[in-house]
Amino acid sequence: MNPTPTPEPSHPERGRGRLEQRFENFLWQSRLLVLLAVIPALLGALVLFLIASLDILSVVADTWRHYLSGGPDIHKSVVTDIIVAVDIYLIALVLMIFGLGVYKLFVSRIEPAEGRDPSHPFNVQSLDQLKDKIARVVILAVIIEFFRAVVGIQFDTPLDAIYLALSVLALALALYLMALAHKAE
Repeated sequence: MNPTPTPEPSHPERGRGRLEQRFENFLWQSRLLVLLAVIPALLGALVLFLIASLDILSVVADTWRHYLSGGPDIHKSVVTDIIVAVDIYLIALVLMIFGLGVYKLFVSRIEPAEGRDPSHPFNVQSLDQLKDKIARVVILAVIIEFFRAVVGIQFDTPLDAIYLALSVLALALALYLMALAHKAE
């Protein structure tokens, strides 16, 4: 009795044709298309950082002029101008988190980020984590935009003040829930 010969292990590469290998290589290289989103996002972040920084410098210059030479009154605009600049900074951060996160997830690991704390905003491990980090910054930007709108509000009726109080309560609840979600991670 002769034992039946065992079949040799199959090698998937042997059965594949050159066309299939080339197509799969093309598919893998197509991940670089995300650079069409990454590069503009980072350039947009750079532009927004410059705009916000110039806005802050303009507030500093206006303040300097006001107190040294009696320039135009800045008291009504300084808080609003700074809030707008902070809002622009946050949107720039959203673009940075998006650009770096998409690059890391689809193109290649970012070596300097690998040694960082996993909770660092630029250190993402999945699309869900990227979406969560972006959502948190967007919520902060919305809260700051709300604050900017509230700064100049005038109340016509007591009901307007109650609506404002309810809005602030809703925002405080949202921040509390965000903090709870962050602790759960």
